[in-house]
Amino acid sequence: MKAVTWQGKRNISVENVPDPTIQEPTDAIVRITSTAICGSDLHLYEVLGPYMHKGDILGHEPMGIVEEVGSGITNLKVGDRVVIPFNISCGYCFMCTRGLQSQCETTQVHSKGSGASLFGFSELYGSVPGGQAEFLRVPFADYGAVKVGAELPDERYLYLSDILPTAWQGVQYADVPKDGVLTVYGLGPVGQFAARIGRHLGHRVIAVEPVPERREMAKRHGIETLDFTKDTAEELRSMTDGRGPDAIVDAVGMEAHGSPVGAFAQNAVGVLPDKMAQKIMETGGSDRMSVLHSAVDAVRRGGTISLSGVYGGMASPMPLMTMFDKQIQFRMGQCNVRSWTDELLPIVEDPSDPLGVMDLMTHEVSIDEAPEAYKHFQKKTDGTIKVVLKPQGVTL
Repeated sequence: MKAVTWQGKRNISVENVPDPTIQEPTDAIVRITSTAICGSDLHLYEVLGPYMHKGDILGHEPMGIVEEVGSGITNLKVGDRVVIPFNISCGYCFMCTRGLQSQCETTQVHSKGSGASLFGFSELYGSVPGGQAEFLRVPFADYGAVKVGAELPDERYLYLSDILPTAWQGVQYADVPKDGVLTVYGLGPVGQFAARIGRHLGHRVIAVEPVPERREMAKRHGIETLDFTKDTAEELRSMTDGRGPDAIVDAVGMEAHGSPVGAFAQNAVGVLPDKMAQKIMETGGSDRMSVLHSAVDAVRRGGTISLSGVYGGMASPMPLMTMFDKQIQFRMGQCNVRSWTDELLPIVEDPSDPLGVMDLMTHEVSIDEAPEAYKHFQKKTDGTIKVVLKPQGVTL
C-alpha cells in the first residue's frame, strides 16, 4: 500500500509499504477514504525528529471503511464506515472508565513515561503506524472506532478523529462563565473550531491570529479577531472593561511565532544526534513561549487558561509569580476523544452544520501530493488551513 512516511526533518515521502494485518482479536483493518494533516504532524515534521525513525508512517486523523475484523470484534462488521480517534484506548481500564482515554493504562508507553499510544506519533507515543495510508490496523477497534452514517460526506465526520473533540475539550476545560468572554490564540484547525464552539455555546469570542486568511475564515463565523503583536494583551484588556478575557484557549503550542529564543533552541536541538537531542528536550526548555506568556498577561485575574496546543519542553520557563498573583487556573492535556464523540456526533450530522465543519478544508489532494501539502501547511502558504488527503484518490 501507499503511505506517507517520515524520512527526516522537513522530509517526508510517499512509499510503498506492506499492508497491515490483523494481529490481535480486537483489531480491525480499515480502508482509509480520508485522512487529514494535523498541526501536531508539523511538530514531527519540524521539532520532534529525535523521536522519529526513518520510514515511520504518519497521520492520526483517519476515517474509512472496515475491510477485516478480528475474532474478538462483536460490534463492527466489514463494510461499516468508521472514524478512528487518534489516541488508542481499551475502554475498560481505570483511566478509560473515568473518561481519561488519553491516559489509557493498557496502551500507555511506559518506556517513555507517556500516556496512551497514538497513531503515527513517534516513539514517545508507541511508534504505532499512522493513518496517512491506504489501509490502517486499528487496535481495540471494538471500543475506539466510531461508527458513522453512510450518506453524508467524509468531511462531516472526519474531524471527530481529533481536532473537533480537541477543540471541544479545550473550551470545556476553559470553563467560560455564562456571560463570559473567551479568547482563542491561534486560528489553525483546532483554533477555528474552538472559536466556533465558544460562539455555539453562547459566548463572546475574540481570536488572535497573525495570518489574515485565517482571521477571515473565523470572521465568517461571527468571531472577533486581532492580529498577534506585542500589544495583544493590552488590546484584549481594552475590549473587556480593562480586565482581560475570562478564559483563554491556547491552540498554538510549541511553535508559536515571535519566540526567537525558543526557535533557536528548537533549531539547535534539531542538528544534534537523536539521543543527545532527546535528553535536552526531556530536561531543558525548548518551547516557543510567546503565546503562553501573552495569555498569562491577558487573562483576567481569577481566569482560566486551557492548553490545547502541544508543548514539548520539560523545563520551559513560566512566570509563576504572575500566575500565582493573578490566581490563574490551568487545564491541559491530550484530548480524551471517546469522551466527546457521542455528544459531538449529532452536532456534525445537524443539517444546519452549526460548527461549520464543511467550512474548514482548504485543500483536498491525493496521497501522492502529501509532501507538497506538508510544505504549504508548515509555511502557511497558498491559503492552507486544513488539508485532507484522499488515499483512494480524489473524486472529481
